[in-house]
Amino acid sequence: MGTVSDAAFDEFSFLPAQAADIGVPVPATHRVTHRLSDGREISALRFGDPEAAPEVTFLHGAGLNAHTWDTTILHLGLPALALDLPGHGDSSWRDDARYTGESIAADIAPAVREWTNGRGQVLVGHSLGGLTAAALAARHPDLVRSLVVVDISPGIDPNGAASSIRAFFAGPTDWANRDELVARALSFGLGGTREAATRGVFLNSRVRPDGRVEWKHHFARLANRLAGDPDAASAVDAAQRAEAGVLSSAGWDDLAAVTAPLTLVTGTRGFLTDADRAEFLRRVPQAGHVELDTAHNVHEERPQDLAALVRSTHDGP
Repeated sequence: MGTVSDAAFDEFSFLPAQAADIGVPVPATHRVTHRLSDGREISALRFGDPEAAPEVTFLHGAGLNAHTWDTTILHLGLPALALDLPGHGDSSWRDDARYTGESIAADIAPAVREWTNGRGQVLVGHSLGGLTAAALAARHPDLVRSLVVVDISPGIDPNGAASSIRAFFAGPTDWANRDELVARALSFGLGGTREAATRGVFLNSRVRPDGRVEWKHHFARLANRLAGDPDAASAVDAAQRAEAGVLSSAGWDDLAAVTAPLTLVTGTRGFLTDADRAEFLRRVPQAGHVELDTAHNVHEERPQDLAALVRSTHDGP
């Protein structure tokens, strides 16, 4: 496993087993790329008939990538688009390392418009992707016919506990093989089963030209740098605390500007407290709310239930 190069690796090779496990056919799949005016690229996965415009678009959370939605999309059974957000997966990193809902929404808007032919989407965003989805829906209402925000609210850090993330990424920035990454993920209690951890590592890492393996997302490099520099980490933490109010206010403004039907999905063991849920529904009274018995990564623990909710949102009353 550890010596397989990216040239020989089919990123869709896990789908047949995933589809067989839940008793559904494997949809047509391919990767698409959009080049931004500054030369950076936004990458995404297309599921379903390549001649049909996507009907549902998915935006993942911090440190994840488009493949995190695979099982949810298999359950859904609709033409779908899953983006690699800037700084993640096969999309370009931002030189300024600014990964906020507003900045990411600005990056992905032209790509979403191209890939969907301007067709209004059921837009599903998890964590950082949820804040991005709200920003996109507020600024480009024609692209979003309904919005599903998964386990995030303005004012909550979509990166989770920064110290635990830095601890995970402390140490080498590259590895001899993916087996080492799987072992590290499991040692931190990440990934669930070894099979799931292996799939996650393969889809969230890449083999460099020198044969070493590294994480695909920019957050790993940033967290590693901060883990080895306590002064820099303290400075970043202070800056984030200072900016938190501004970002929170911007997030609430985005949600207030959304005209599409909006549903908040929370996990009983997710990021939002009872007070957070109450504040969200007070500030956004038009939003529906569904709670599932799960942790933060709702789409990974309860993909069938989330797919059913997205399908009902798509089909309407």
